[in-house]
Amino acid sequence: MTTAPVPPSSALEPVPDWLDDIEGERALAWVARRNAATRAAFDDAPGFAELRADIETILDAPDRIPRVGQAVGALYNFWTDAGHPRGLWRRTTWDSYRTGPTTDWEVLLDLDALGAQERTSWVWHGAAVLRTGPLAGRRALVTLSDGGADTDVTREFDLDARSFLPASPTAAAGFHREASKGFLAWADDAGEAALLATDFGPGSLSPAGYPRQVRRLRRGQDPSEGEVLLTAAADDDGAWAYRDRWGRTWLLTHPDFHTEELWLLPDGAPTLPAADADRCLAGTGVAVAPGALHVDVPASAAVTPAWDLLLIELRDDWEAADRSYPAGSLLTAPIDAFLDGSRELQVLFTPTPTTSLSGFTVTAHHLVLTLLDDCVTTLEVLTPADPDGVGPWSRHRPRLGALLGDAAAPVAPQAPSAPAAAPGTLTAAAGSPSPAAADPTLLRPGRALLNVSASAVDSLEDDRLWLTVSSFTRPSTLAVGALDADGELDGVEVLRAAPARFDARGVVVTQHVAVSDDGTRVPYFQIGRPRLDDAGSPLPSPTLLYGYGGFEVSLGINYLPITGRAWLERGGTYVVANIRGGGEYGPAWHRTGLKQHRHRVYEDFAAVARALVERGVTAPKQLAVHGGSNGGLLVGVMLTRYPQLVGAVVCEVPLLDMRRYHRLLAGASWEAEYGNPDDPEQWEFIREFSPFHLLQPGRTYPPVLLVTSTRDDRVHPAHARTMAYRMLALGQDVTYFENGEGGHGRAATSAQRAYMYALEHEFAWRALTRR
Repeated sequence: MTTAPVPPSSALEPVPDWLDDIEGERALAWVARRNAATRAAFDDAPGFAELRADIETILDAPDRIPRVGQAVGALYNFWTDAGHPRGLWRRTTWDSYRTGPTTDWEVLLDLDALGAQERTSWVWHGAAVLRTGPLAGRRALVTLSDGGADTDVTREFDLDARSFLPASPTAAAGFHREASKGFLAWADDAGEAALLATDFGPGSLSPAGYPRQVRRLRRGQDPSEGEVLLTAAADDDGAWAYRDRWGRTWLLTHPDFHTEELWLLPDGAPTLPAADADRCLAGTGVAVAPGALHVDVPASAAVTPAWDLLLIELRDDWEAADRSYPAGSLLTAPIDAFLDGSRELQVLFTPTPTTSLSGFTVTAHHLVLTLLDDCVTTLEVLTPADPDGVGPWSRHRPRLGALLGDAAAPVAPQAPSAPAAAPGTLTAAAGSPSPAAADPTLLRPGRALLNVSASAVDSLEDDRLWLTVSSFTRPSTLAVGALDADGELDGVEVLRAAPARFDARGVVVTQHVAVSDDGTRVPYFQIGRPRLDDAGSPLPSPTLLYGYGGFEVSLGINYLPITGRAWLERGGTYVVANIRGGGEYGPAWHRTGLKQHRHRVYEDFAAVARALVERGVTAPKQLAVHGGSNGGLLVGVMLTRYPQLVGAVVCEVPLLDMRRYHRLLAGASWEAEYGNPDDPEQWEFIREFSPFHLLQPGRTYPPVLLVTSTRDDRVHPAHARTMAYRMLALGQDVTYFENGEGGHGRAATSAQRAYMYALEHEFAWRALTRR
């Protein structure tokens, strides 16, 4: 990366502190002026209102697939539409769901009506239906957020009466959690106990704002009376607990974003009395129930219980019992034997240079892995030979023809391709022209670029799976199928097929590799209608390049209803970059972009931008980059370090001021990703990806759209506010919009989302085509 000097603070106009005051009068007045300027520039522009209306129609379309989850035999769904912008929580039966559009729904909770009654802008954050005991299917814990912030509340809901139980601590009262970034979860089979983490007062929140203490409450108890199960260390990210589907209670802390410490709390094991709660919070170390059993795995590993087994995902290499297990592996061991000290581990998955584990789901008798093979999903079914999982496991790739249909057939390649090294491989010849290949950047041409997902219907009851398939141009199809004893899918039943939301005729989807500064091959997907001149050479077109590059998050294949309507139909090209920092090639792909190595993330993204120009897909003045949150930081770096490569920047709910990100809201929890700017040595590399500090007087930057939310209590809106303020003072082309609610998702209703989507796409299109 080319190092640009950071200008002295005296060369830049100071940014006022009042912009940090989230709902301060001066800050909101400044926001109102910027919003008004943005609305004046876009709202009445030709085609904008139509685009916004079309997107809202897509978001509220009555023929969308209603996604459901099963609990106690019923299917539950949360649904929004034009008549219910805040949404309806509802349920139905299997027989009724199979009827399609005529499904008979029982409405359980109307959020619009509740919000009007309570004068609160409630946003749905989910519900947990009690699945066992005499109250199974009759009680639920419902979580709601005021305005969409991460801070939320949980209340017990009576499904028979369709109302919330009173919160006062009496024997007949319901469980209740006050506003916090905590949780409330069922703690027993009868629904008479709950696990609670919330703001318990001074010292009870971590530096990132998450609760440090977990208590167990009996029905009718005040939170102060609950027994103490776990207190995280004062500098941990927080404490959590959950009860798994097999009735076991697990306690865990996150010392940082990428590590955890886990305990099993057996039923009836000794805990700490309520009287010890304050003493535990006053301490700086971890305090755990004396009866809890520690799960001794590497701190970076993620552990999931399944049946009577532990499933252990490794993010670092591990030496155990004189054997080495590489990062990215999935291991298993019986819970009881492992806790007794045995390290007899079975390997269920080992990564390859092109294949990584994306996730898994557990049915009654099978483990279904979702793998990423060069960023494209595939499924593998693993079946233990005996219930304890000690014996050999069989492996099976289920046939998905009944679900995929014609899409399962290989597509004709765009052009022949020379064998390509795996992304991540260092090779000086990568990307070099080859007389045998019309486009040597193509990655594995000819295979179907589809996304297939699987999740268990009920991990205790049977071996049925929810199955979904889609592509960038193919709407989702939802089916249900059952795995037989051998792991083959049997009786796949298509339940819903969403209609097309944009005209995809002529749209071509390809996968390519770019070459980063250090020789690493970086994949990307390209979607659009090719534009060719009379000689058959590509003509540059407006291109929107999207990326994330952090926290081991993978970007994959998904249907593009909004981008299709707002960008592809206009003749634009859309590109998704699978850069380092993400998880597309497992933990190593993520780890090579951490802290002092973070420059690689931005070099990868810049390499994709250059590759698109070199291939004639676009030109710098016709290329916009788009990202949100960590992706907002990504495009902020593109704005300030690579302005010559891009013609516009769309930056949503971003991190931009990396000098103090760790002191703003949840930022303290991300030091494991970015580093600690209070450490002078670490600040030396962090400042090189702090867009706010990279701005220089006298330099012209591409037009930028900064979008955030007043109610975002994860990434402070001050990041976007102060960046906009400074850029405006430097005379730059800045468009700013801050939504009043929506949290980190930046919008709370379909109408708000439609405006955001329309603004983002219209801004980029206008910036790239107005010259």
